[in-house]
Amino acid sequence: MAIFAGLAAIQLLMGRSFFGPDNMFGWWTSSIWSNEQSQRLADPYSLSHIIHGLAFYAILWLFARKMPVWKRLLLAFLMEAGWEILENTSFIIERYRAVTISLGYYGDSILNSLGDMLMMGIGFFLAYKLRPWQGIAFVFLLEIILLFWVRDNLTINIIMLIYPIEAIKNWQLMVTPMV
Repeated sequence: MAIFAGLAAIQLLMGRSFFGPDNMFGWWTSSIWSNEQSQRLADPYSLSHIIHGLAFYAILWLFARKMPVWKRLLLAFLMEAGWEILENTSFIIERYRAVTISLGYYGDSILNSLGDMLMMGIGFFLAYKLRPWQGIAFVFLLEIILLFWVRDNLTINIIMLIYPIEAIKNWQLMVTPMV
């Protein structure tokens, strides 16, 4: 809980809003094109944070497998909190707006960041329970679901942040995804 509270406090100090610009609580938004995107507890990109949990479990298993799983979970929460802080800096927000389909993105609400942390925890737990091949298959499934649902996923997001490809962005913008 301290990591969640610390993340919320840091984001408040960064000027982030708890519920987003409209100051309204919401459980879910399904449209990445909506101004509610990244403002509700969960959204399509929540699936990417489940992948974070699966990946963090695998990384920590490789490099710290002798550490008790609960300590690895705490490290995973710290890594996710670090990403949530970085993701909501002006630099990353502007980068998203410049090179990805997130043209109107203005960062996550604190509520959404906390939801992303929960999703990462779910992914970590799944990785702990699943066989490695099942975890890998689940990552591919989530990536494919996001690709067809919103024409975006974690892989494309990383590519576009590091080395933007205009053809990918044009493809993403061609047709409004299913909402």
